[in-house]
Amino acid sequence: MPLSTTLKKKVIKEFQTVQGDTGSPEVQIALLTTRIDRLTDHLKEHIHDVHSRRGLLSMIAKRRRLINFLTKVDKKRSNEIEKKIGFEKRPLKKVEKTMKVKKK
Repeated sequence: MPLSTTLKKKVIKEFQTVQGDTGSPEVQIALLTTRIDRLTDHLKEHIHDVHSRRGLLSMIAKRRRLINFLTKVDKKRSNEIEKKIGFEKRPLKKVEKTMKVKKK
């Protein structure tokens, strides 16, 4: 589901670092977040759309890599973009494996 031209320009204008900036990590993260939000809404309605779900997971992974890159380059910029887009880092929950061993 591509973004409309007007929505894309609006997002770029809001997140650009300098005039005419379309490729900075901040802009890319914001555009991916917008696409992820739209696709998530689509998948809530169309539960069995496996192909779109795969694309969604790909976009989420790409956004994660961009955020990791930005964190390595400039932690302050990374924190600002995360607050601006409402992205929360949640630690992965450790699943406790409960194995019941039968004693003989």
